[in-house]
Amino acid sequence: MYRIAMEKLLKWKKSRRRKLLIIEGARQVGKTWLMREFGRQAYADTIYINFDSNSRMAELFASDLDTDRLIMGLELYAGRKIDPDSTLLIFDEVQEVPRALTSLKYFYENAPQYHIVCARSLLGIALHEGTSFPVGKVDFLKLYPLSFGEFLMAIGRERFAELLERQDFEMITGFRQTYIDALKYYYFVGGMPEAVLSFSENQDFNEVREIQKRILTAYEQDFSKHAPNEIVPKIRMIWNSIPSQLAKENKKFIYGLVREGARAKEYETAIMWLSDCGLIHKVSRVNAAGIPLKAYEDLKAFKLFLVDVGLLGCMTGLRQRTLLDGNDLFVEFKGALTEQYVCQQLKTIADLGVYYYTNDRGSCEVDFVVDTGEQIIPLEVKAEVNLRAKSLKTYREKFSPAISVRASMADFKKEDGLINLPLYAIETITSAAGSAAES
Repeated sequence: MYRIAMEKLLKWKKSRRRKLLIIEGARQVGKTWLMREFGRQAYADTIYINFDSNSRMAELFASDLDTDRLIMGLELYAGRKIDPDSTLLIFDEVQEVPRALTSLKYFYENAPQYHIVCARSLLGIALHEGTSFPVGKVDFLKLYPLSFGEFLMAIGRERFAELLERQDFEMITGFRQTYIDALKYYYFVGGMPEAVLSFSENQDFNEVREIQKRILTAYEQDFSKHAPNEIVPKIRMIWNSIPSQLAKENKKFIYGLVREGARAKEYETAIMWLSDCGLIHKVSRVNAAGIPLKAYEDLKAFKLFLVDVGLLGCMTGLRQRTLLDGNDLFVEFKGALTEQYVCQQLKTIADLGVYYYTNDRGSCEVDFVVDTGEQIIPLEVKAEVNLRAKSLKTYREKFSPAISVRASMADFKKEDGLINLPLYAIETITSAAGSAAES
């Protein structure tokens, strides 16, 4: 299964300024597989160590963090020599042994010749008070579920993924139905690697649904296992409210839908915990369009999205029949699934700030506003081919952005600073907008 992150790992290996690398992401998004596959492709030997419930590693890192001593201990544990030039060291679930996190600082300073990749699912990280984190000594790589482009490659549509990457919209338009069908599948299957692998091999939607149910059950078990007892009920209430929050016309998060009379201060920690674990995306409101957008962030108003569109469909009970009945999928769940899908794709684009806009009166709302670091791009999302975008028109009149984007099921079109971008091509938004701005 191809992951774009593999290219980043190969680049990391060759870098002269290489630091230790920590891969972050929710559980079951493929961190372990990615690290092992990277070791298989790029190194003569790989030593994999899982720190979860590993008493030997806890003991090894409990005392002196001298790197020579630690390497000897790791060699004894693995039963073979560690060659710094040809061995990849993998520390999985490294947050379970806080002293191992601290040791990364000393590996960077005293033994930079070793290639070390770590993974953490963020669960419990905030609970290890007093842990010395190696700030400035490590690089980070965020891993998300498979994007739509990666999904196309996983189901044998590599050439179609290449067309999207090249932005050959003339040819893409000629094969629009292939993309639309694949997008429907992606709405149902999502990007969790186990679900995608099952679908690519068997095309069995029922089996996919069972996998998604198991993943959701595992997440809920994690709430009790890793979160402080006093906030577990609130985490569950927030988590279970997200589908109904997204089903609203106005998707701003409303505490009253969690529990009548609920207030922000009661649930802030629960939302932060879910966000830190990578299980939700928090998209804040902005009330202006300057660079950087973060300077105009309204911390009190936000939307919450799940980590994966397939898991959202599972939680809402999306039926297989709905998927197969023409375009009913895009009608019945047009709000929840379409915005969830777009948010999920935007999050996979590196260094992209993702927000949404409403004016102070609430009469104008733009679904997403993204900050590339060089330009601000307003993005209106439509589930079907309807191109009416009153709020986007109002936004453009007020802020005069160089490029605006309207994502829908309509074909690609560019005119007067406005791009009609097909939903299945949303991953190309920054490059498409950049090209349009130059032309």
